[in-house]
Amino acid sequence: MKKYERLYGHNNIDKVAAGKNMSPDLNGCDTGIMFVMEDEDHQTVLLNSLNMMRKSRTFCDVILNVGNCELHGHRAVLASSSRFLMEMFSTDDEEKKGSQREAITTYALNATGPLSDCFAVEKLIEYTYTSRLEANVYQVKSIFQAACYLKMDRIAKELARFMLKYLNVDNCIEIRSLPCISTNISFINQVNSFISAHMKEIAETSTFLSLPCIQIEILSQTKQEMTLSTGDSVSQLVLDWIKRCYDENEPATFFNGLMEKTYMLYLALDNILQDCSELPSGELSDTEIVQDYKKLSKKTTSIPKTRRKGQIQPAKSRVLICNREMHERRESFIDSDWTILGVTCVGEHTFSALGSLKGQLCSLSIKLKLNISMLSNPPSTQPSPLHSRAESQESLPDLYCALALMTSGKCAIGCANFNNRLLVCGGYDRTECIKNVESYDPEQNVWETFEPMCEARGRFNIAVLNNKVYAVGGCNGTTELSTVECYDMIKRKWIPVTSLPLARSNTGVCELNGKIYCIGGWNGQVGIKQSDVYDPNTDKWTSIAPLQTGRNQAGVCAMNGKVYVVGGCDTWNCLNTVECYDPETNSWSFIKPIITPRRGCGLAHIKGKLYVVGGSDGTQSLATTEIYDPNERIWIPGPNMITPRANVGVAVIGNRLYAVGGFSGKKFLNSIEFLDESMDEWTRFSPRNNCSKSASPLPTADTVCNFNDCEFSNGFSNGISD
Repeated sequence: MKKYERLYGHNNIDKVAAGKNMSPDLNGCDTGIMFVMEDEDHQTVLLNSLNMMRKSRTFCDVILNVGNCELHGHRAVLASSSRFLMEMFSTDDEEKKGSQREAITTYALNATGPLSDCFAVEKLIEYTYTSRLEANVYQVKSIFQAACYLKMDRIAKELARFMLKYLNVDNCIEIRSLPCISTNISFINQVNSFISAHMKEIAETSTFLSLPCIQIEILSQTKQEMTLSTGDSVSQLVLDWIKRCYDENEPATFFNGLMEKTYMLYLALDNILQDCSELPSGELSDTEIVQDYKKLSKKTTSIPKTRRKGQIQPAKSRVLICNREMHERRESFIDSDWTILGVTCVGEHTFSALGSLKGQLCSLSIKLKLNISMLSNPPSTQPSPLHSRAESQESLPDLYCALALMTSGKCAIGCANFNNRLLVCGGYDRTECIKNVESYDPEQNVWETFEPMCEARGRFNIAVLNNKVYAVGGCNGTTELSTVECYDMIKRKWIPVTSLPLARSNTGVCELNGKIYCIGGWNGQVGIKQSDVYDPNTDKWTSIAPLQTGRNQAGVCAMNGKVYVVGGCDTWNCLNTVECYDPETNSWSFIKPIITPRRGCGLAHIKGKLYVVGGSDGTQSLATTEIYDPNERIWIPGPNMITPRANVGVAVIGNRLYAVGGFSGKKFLNSIEFLDESMDEWTRFSPRNNCSKSASPLPTADTVCNFNDCEFSNGFSNGISD
């Protein structure tokens, strides 16, 4: 055991570790002796020396221009504290590689934004050289923004903790408005939670009242519909309407036009809000309130109409609801740029909400108004929906609940109808391929955990045959897979079966005539032509005629005894070609190409027609769909999905075509939607009788809103958004 002896009692610095054979004469000492020096003050002394040199501009080799200021420093010191400066200096070195660097290099930081505040940047440079930051409360926000921009994570975290400690109803909006707050997920979530919990008080502050305000009126068909609607649900519907309009119009002028007038909206058949100026003619649109709004809309500037076609109102009033669990799950995938932060009731059927619209905080004033036809529904004969519980139940509007969300966002999944449930296997979820499996019951609107696969796999697909599920090929995150596994309902586990002849990912998989087909794919280099068929009776794969065009990420399904392959890509180019395989002749033939070249699309057949869903055109994720009629032999545009989805999973259950997960172009999706044949539109809401377990309890006369204090004793939680 070594012991330490201090030979020089000088500042506790010099120490010698000596062994048992130590000699007082260094010339004759044991060669195993080690000299150890530990200076606890060295870092402080070093930083002090560097800071003195910075102040005197000694050996400084960099100047940062911030606003009108010049801040001198040492590249190595600044880069060690700021990842942003490290990246900037490294990039500059790479660009000037081979040429002599100047003795002092000047860098101009942003003339506007967080790095325009010379005081804040100088404070952070002082912290870098001294390990100490001292600032009054009014300076914290600007220093926090600069720290976030400079990627000085440790100090940004401490500044966020300080702001949370002193967070209150008067400063929470200002803190939430900080441009860089979204870089700190924990911080933004805690601020959001505070706003949601204190929205009633926040709505009375001068900061909230001075925000840009968007004024919305929503028409209701009955008083009961108005009574059952909650601030959470209507504000989320309004947010979805605003986002849809933003996506389909010119962003630069959008918000100015949005705030120029009060918009009157109605809930359309597809369960989304639409502008009453687009309400088709009919009895409901002939009411005085709608006609006056249409006349006013012609005289005033308004945002352009959306590309989604106008829909009539439902014949019967309806209310959209969802359960608390779904709302809580949504919070973990919240889009900080588009979200409702808080909502409160401020009057009878009137709500104030705070929303983040493309990162800009705005207030929403939402009022529910009764749309009564003076001919068919005179106000004097309207029965009160709360006159009695019996009358209330008789006049209940149709109730719709939001479709439940998957446990996590993911794309490139295996998806199929398994015993009238959506089975979602594996996929890619931001960081890795996964082996988790979950099952969705449309009748109960709930997701349940399923037995996980033997190995993680994404960029693959599944097929169902004889009450068994086959997961074919794919990728584990590093290499393409040739493995295939089968889920056996009787054994209740996944079992490996014979592997593919060739490892590949992004294949098309389907079942036809008691066999599993694996079409095309990616072998790590190119889109391939190879196609194989699996016979479960012999547990063998057999190669069939190759595709005429090598492709991966194509949509594949079987219909009318043939296999169809739609789109995909070769190596880099998205394809619009479509091939059809006839097992009787073992041959592929081209048929009419799709309208838009796409890869990562879903393909399914329903009622004798092929539906190609979503995908990517190589530049953006698509919400468009196309429909192929084998009798007419043409593709026609279908209804657009609510959300763009690339690498989307699709499956048909009953008369519904589901689109599951995918990548929107910005994030991995945990939402689902289905094509409602009754209105030929996609929706994320289902009639309440199809979601009995997930729906909130139905309010009665005893559980409705008390408008004296504007609180709900039994309200519904937020609507769902991606």
